[in-house]
Amino acid sequence: MTNPPKILAFAGSSRQESFNKKLVKIAAVGAKNVGAEVNYIDLIDYPMPLFNEDLEAETGLPESVLEFKALLKSHQGFLIACPEYNGSITPLLKNAIDWASRPEPGNEAMALSGFTGKVAALLATSPGGLGGMRGLVHVRAILEGIGVLVIPDQKAIPNAYQAFDEQGQLKDEKQVQTVQAIAQKLAKVTSQING
Repeated sequence: MTNPPKILAFAGSSRQESFNKKLVKIAAVGAKNVGAEVNYIDLIDYPMPLFNEDLEAETGLPESVLEFKALLKSHQGFLIACPEYNGSITPLLKNAIDWASRPEPGNEAMALSGFTGKVAALLATSPGGLGGMRGLVHVRAILEGIGVLVIPDQKAIPNAYQAFDEQGQLKDEKQVQTVQAIAQKLAKVTSQING
């Protein structure tokens, strides 16, 4: 890859043993294998209060938000595994996006600088039969609405309790290949766009 992209990988879950954290790590290997620089983070390390415009006006952006936003701005692509809560996006992921879409002090025009022109790939896994597919529709709509190019390729893996082994790896090698191929596609598209 002539122009190795920087890809930020994370899951929209705070649960320590989250299947989506395991999934995004598996996918990240695919992007690394084609030369991308992949940085995995855990959103639990960036605790953010529930978004509140009055709080923002009073105290400004919390330090965790500024750190997360800096990470978004310093990467060209995002690899995101998205759990599904009641058929939609998790509160954790939505809150992180909402905070990160706010302008930094004295820089109103750059509110969406962490998102505009970036490329993303979406994955999901769930104990249910749809694998989190319904939630991906909402995550895609939110990201596209703030300027992210979300590639069409995505994967939702159902029956997560049976799909992963005790080491946190997918049991089905075809599923491993599929999620890693999506991450590779993300890396290639991101490299082309930023070439």
